[in-house]
Amino acid sequence: MKAKEMVWKVLKARYFKKTESYVVRVSVFLIVVALNVVMVGCDSSPIEIEDWYDLDAIRHDMGGYYILINDIDSTTAGYEELAGKKANGGKGWEPIGNSDNRFVGKFDGHTHVITSVCVNRPDEAPGGLFGAVDKGGVIQNIGVMNATVTGEWLVGALAGGNWGTVKNCYSTGTVAGDDYVGGLVGGNAGDVSNSYCTTSVTGYRDVGGLLGSNDCYGTVNACYSTGSVTGEWAAGGLLGSNLGGTIVYSYSTGNVSAGDYVGSLVGDNQGSVNNCYSIGDVIGDWHVGGLVGYNQGNVKNCYSTGRVTGDWNVGGLVGNNEGNVSNSFWDTQTST
Repeated sequence: MKAKEMVWKVLKARYFKKTESYVVRVSVFLIVVALNVVMVGCDSSPIEIEDWYDLDAIRHDMGGYYILINDIDSTTAGYEELAGKKANGGKGWEPIGNSDNRFVGKFDGHTHVITSVCVNRPDEAPGGLFGAVDKGGVIQNIGVMNATVTGEWLVGALAGGNWGTVKNCYSTGTVAGDDYVGGLVGGNAGDVSNSYCTTSVTGYRDVGGLLGSNDCYGTVNACYSTGSVTGEWAAGGLLGSNLGGTIVYSYSTGNVSAGDYVGSLVGDNQGSVNNCYSIGDVIGDWHVGGLVGYNQGNVKNCYSTGRVTGDWNVGGLVGNNEGNVSNSFWDTQTST
């Protein structure tokens, strides 16, 4: 028995220890292989976009990862057929994504620009280079220059509606529509950051230099707009309406002209506006303010210097205030 026990101890000490080590090594190896397989599957190579045909093909895979490898303009292949004024029976570019099929992938412009896109769809929505970007979708590092975009509602040069992320983007040109019309994005329920536009914007309701509207889930951070804004109700140099969302570290310099709820920064604010300013002139009828036309939310650490002209409820900083305003001021001379 002692001999058997001694042999057992030797085998246990030598063989089983080696076997245990081998099993551990094999297990680690298999785990690493599995992780590599998962990583390869998740981090697939991006699809390169080099002309209008490639850009148009995005609509066939709305969850893909795309990168722009060069500038695209009116001389690029596919322009006359897909994005020019005569394309698609005079309707121009067909926006990528709509309310039923939103873009959920990633589009990285790599600081390139897309120039001279034409969207002429006054009876359709949403309208823009992209129609609708859903939660999880990302558009970044892209400029949309010299755009001519016309739609019904949810209209913007870059995107008609955003529920995802827009960052490091800009636009120039003209945008027109009825409701929720913005120089960059028409309606926002996602995140827009480090972006700007010089677009001239015209609409009826919820019209803004950068965004037409920003709802309670939306955030605007470190953005600005310089284009002129013309509307009828809820018009602002940066945003037409801030419906419970957050605006921080942003400004506007463009002039605004509208009927009611008119502000150099925001026409109708029901959310939070912090550390912002505006210097554009404002002309309106009712609820006209140098910063905010009608405030039911919170305004903090802000200022305005533009000239303000209106008929009723007119203020150098806020036209009509039913919310909270703190640590903010306006220039009494320049605003008149």
